[in-house]
Amino acid sequence: MSMKVLETAKEMLAYAGQMRSAKKTIGFVPTMGALHAGHESLIENAKLRCDVVVVSVFVNPTQFNQISDLEKYPRTFEADRDKLKNLNVDVMFYPSIKEVYPNGTNTVYELDGLDKLMEGPNRPGHFNGVVQVVMRLFDLTEPTKAFFGEKDFQQLTIIRHMTRKLGYKVDIVGCPTIREEDGLAMSSRNVRLLEEGRKLAPLIYVTLRKVQEEISSSGLNIAKNNAVQVLTQIDGVELEYLELVNPQTLEIATEKSEQIQACIAVWIEHVRLIDNMRVK
Repeated sequence: MSMKVLETAKEMLAYAGQMRSAKKTIGFVPTMGALHAGHESLIENAKLRCDVVVVSVFVNPTQFNQISDLEKYPRTFEADRDKLKNLNVDVMFYPSIKEVYPNGTNTVYELDGLDKLMEGPNRPGHFNGVVQVVMRLFDLTEPTKAFFGEKDFQQLTIIRHMTRKLGYKVDIVGCPTIREEDGLAMSSRNVRLLEEGRKLAPLIYVTLRKVQEEISSSGLNIAKNNAVQVLTQIDGVELEYLELVNPQTLEIATEKSEQIQACIAVWIEHVRLIDNMRVK
């Protein structure tokens, strides 16, 4: 069966309705395009666990804080379409902004404190934009399961929480971060790094692994302080934050925390890169 490319809300709703009537489960993978191996792993997960797979390609304007970042975001429709065809996806949903937001973009959500740390203060409105687009895409694709990468850990936690809070009957599946051979988490932004920046970027992964080692031997505070000290001394790397948090509540972890997620954001060559790792 050849892949359908649907561009309107009406077409997408009709397809979802047909699949539901046929008692087929719908696996949904929301993307902003510029597809890479990380996206492919989400799609493969969806194919294993659902009858049909829908992948949306939509660069969502409401989650960008800077217009320049939105403008620079890679848009590679033909390459994405060909990749999705080769992966035997059932539907590529490629809507316009008007199709996704026919009534404008003014919805404001209460995120119950999950946006107070890390990405939240540095990117005001970002998570509101993420929740806005994800819930709207859920309305249009009517998925049984939706697949998200653990690389965007705070985003995944917020989507899980808001899906429950807003009463969506969608199973949120978190999939492991896919990494390059040198440990760098795969991201559409990586292509913007020049040769020198690309050499520096794996230090993010090295840092997280070091924190993981040192927490067990030296404790949480020493591990964090050592990592911050090392990163702030490296030319070409600007640390935005390194936080050790409870993976469920995203509150700052303590020595007594049974589970700890290390979350990090750095700037290299004007490109903002994020990563995370379970360190306890």
